[in-house]
Amino acid sequence: MIDIFDILGPIMVGPSSSHTAGAVRIGNMARALLGGEPRTAHIRLYGSFAETGSGHGTDRALVAGLLGMRPDDLEIPNSFALARAKGLEFDFGEIQLRDAHPNTAVLEVDDGAGAHLKMQASSTGGGRIRVDKLDDVEVNFTGQSNTLIVHSIDISGTLAEVTRQLSRAKINIANMSLYRGRRGGRVLMVIEMDQKVPPVVRKLIDELPGVDRLTYYERGAD
Repeated sequence: MIDIFDILGPIMVGPSSSHTAGAVRIGNMARALLGGEPRTAHIRLYGSFAETGSGHGTDRALVAGLLGMRPDDLEIPNSFALARAKGLEFDFGEIQLRDAHPNTAVLEVDDGAGAHLKMQASSTGGGRIRVDKLDDVEVNFTGQSNTLIVHSIDISGTLAEVTRQLSRAKINIANMSLYRGRRGGRVLMVIEMDQKVPPVVRKLIDELPGVDRLTYYERGAD
């Protein structure tokens, strides 16, 4: 089935869905997964993002996303000034990557209160994005579903407890991936769901033994 989005594309401030709308969504994703208001952002661009991004407004779009703007916000061209007014410090540079999509950005963001996130994401066309790495761990999710990111210790039963809490809340899992560096080490769970995850359910999961940190991306938040 073809989605109307595939025909018309996103409602956005131009000029490019990949370089502008997608870039806003990348910034929004980083903001959501940080779990707080960004205070510093080091942004590195790869491929066509680096080569033509400035002319397409990619840099301003990424900052706009970090500020919580939507792709159709008319203030996107003014995002640099708005960021400085809100106390967000940011800088840009280029980065060399292997086997990355040509529209890729690597963002390192900090909320000034201890939360830190490093995220590599690409704009795949039509305003869509894909998250490729979180804190140097290879992942693969798009933000087209409500997404729960759970950082935990590799101990028996943690995954079962997380899914049990979602099941009790009648939340259907659409896709789930687990990334583990080594046995007994750190684990990253990426769980994409059909329904939204209420704060009370997120709190129950966050308090489970073995769970270090939880972040949540809600579809439609950008």
